[in-house]
Amino acid sequence: MDRILPGVLVLSAAVVVFALFALGWRNRLKRQYDVERLPTVPERLSPAGIVAEGQYVATTTAGDWLDRIAVQGLGFRGNAELSVHPEGVLFDRAGNDPLFVPADAVTECRTASGMAGKFVEKDGLVVVSWKLGQRELDTGFRTKQAADKQPLLEALQELISAAPQADADSGK
Repeated sequence: MDRILPGVLVLSAAVVVFALFALGWRNRLKRQYDVERLPTVPERLSPAGIVAEGQYVATTTAGDWLDRIAVQGLGFRGNAELSVHPEGVLFDRAGNDPLFVPADAVTECRTASGMAGKFVEKDGLVVVSWKLGQRELDTGFRTKQAADKQPLLEALQELISAAPQADADSGK
């Protein structure tokens, strides 16, 4: 009997904490009702310039590494493969729908030490900044192999540099 009461109290506290987490997540989803639908992956993608395995960390509001975007599965961390194509950036996420960012939506790429509860060594994350409608977002990715990070950043920078030229060539 001496062990039952503390066990029940701990279990009750755990249930309350998980209920509060669920309530917070639900409220976050409600606040983000106006996030536009994600772009669909084109039926045909040109061959990738680079492919890197790693972990999709999260998508957050640009500049606010704690404001995780929860809608459309963007808030869930998981294994992924990031590939850079002339059409855009593809995060092929295990257990979630792929996230495709069109080339003309990508605005910046950089490294960071953390975002949305994931902290790593200095400059351990590749962060892709992009626009979804009027919203500016940051998506974090941690490469499995450290050697993949620099070529990935170079490919992303090349994609960003090519986008304005592609717009000019097509008369936009």
